[in-house]
Amino acid sequence: MKNLLEINLLLAIGWCALFGRFDFAHLVAGFLVGFAALSVVSPLFGKTFYFLRVLLIVRLLAYFVWQLVMSSIQVAWDVITPVQKSRPAIVAIPLDIEEPRQITVLANLISLTPGSLSLDVSPDQKTLYVHGMFVDDPEEMRRKIKSGFEQKVRDAMQ
Repeated sequence: MKNLLEINLLLAIGWCALFGRFDFAHLVAGFLVGFAALSVVSPLFGKTFYFLRVLLIVRLLAYFVWQLVMSSIQVAWDVITPVQKSRPAIVAIPLDIEEPRQITVLANLISLTPGSLSLDVSPDQKTLYVHGMFVDDPEEMRRKIKSGFEQKVRDAMQ
């Protein structure tokens, strides 16, 4: 009973079976009900970081969706207006994260956001090269990625 994620997923599947509907909405609702039930009985499991980790992953996903929406609006506005405000540039971003899995998640989240693309990671895995569509100030782009995506990826995957 160490892996609370497996228990939570089983509770979510049980929730779907209880209602006889196996769709995304019921699975999410079951996961949330299972999460709440497990948090009530959490003293039985001893010290665990599962609950904090789930909340940090949700925070990362919410931040990603926010960035996805905002950058989509920015790119769409630039495309439909006659005045081009794009200033493309390639920016080297020094990385504080070291785990290859964390670097991969960071690079993919950046690439999935419209107007930015992860190009490469240096051989020593200390620098990520990112192409940005709207780079007025490279230092500002570095700061936004480091305090945004990189910090939230590190917190969620530590």
